[in-house]
Amino acid sequence: MHIPDSFMPLSQAVIYWIIALPFIITSMKWAKNELDEMKVPVLAALAAGIFAIQAMNIPIGMGTSGHMVGAALVAIVFGSPWAGVLVLTLVLIVQGFAFGDGGVTTMGANILNMGVISGFIGYYTYVALRKSVGTSIASFGGAWLGLFISAIVCAVEMWIAGTFPLVPGLVAMGTYHLIIGFIGEGLITSIVIMAIAKSRPDLLEDNFTARPEKNKKETHA
Repeated sequence: MHIPDSFMPLSQAVIYWIIALPFIITSMKWAKNELDEMKVPVLAALAAGIFAIQAMNIPIGMGTSGHMVGAALVAIVFGSPWAGVLVLTLVLIVQGFAFGDGGVTTMGANILNMGVISGFIGYYTYVALRKSVGTSIASFGGAWLGLFISAIVCAVEMWIAGTFPLVPGLVAMGTYHLIIGFIGEGLITSIVIMAIAKSRPDLLEDNFTARPEKNKKETHA
């Protein structure tokens, strides 16, 4: 999932930077408007945890590796996919510049795949499923699907770059991340979300039952 510099021509990498940049800027605006003294430590803890789990790479072949992402988890906790984009951007910057994990020129593509695609798909899948199947299954499904789609997009990007053939790339990235999404991304996300819901429900911003009541009281006030 971390695309190295050598896997993509600079001309293609620049395009992904251009696409990713508006998302990065908007996530920073979200942070400025939404984060407070209670939320910042939670965001930092999630970022540290994601940094740690991404260090566990599973070799896939053709110079690629598979691992968990965590964008959906952050988005669900904060009730916004912009939180996922922000955290993954920060994690990828540290990984790329400090540890050489993933590329610098290709960082735009990595942020787009792991932060934007995984975070947005994961979060809105969770939102769509939560009322019908419950928080646990919805968070599992969102995280799993977000990881899988981002892996498929990564394989397509590598095909466009000429790094490896389309079908073998899709099979390798898709198969491995289906498994990683099931036993890693989906399961861990579900466990963490349910633990937070039971111990600190105030940390979960996405409370569909509390928000209308809160807004109603504020309207009457």
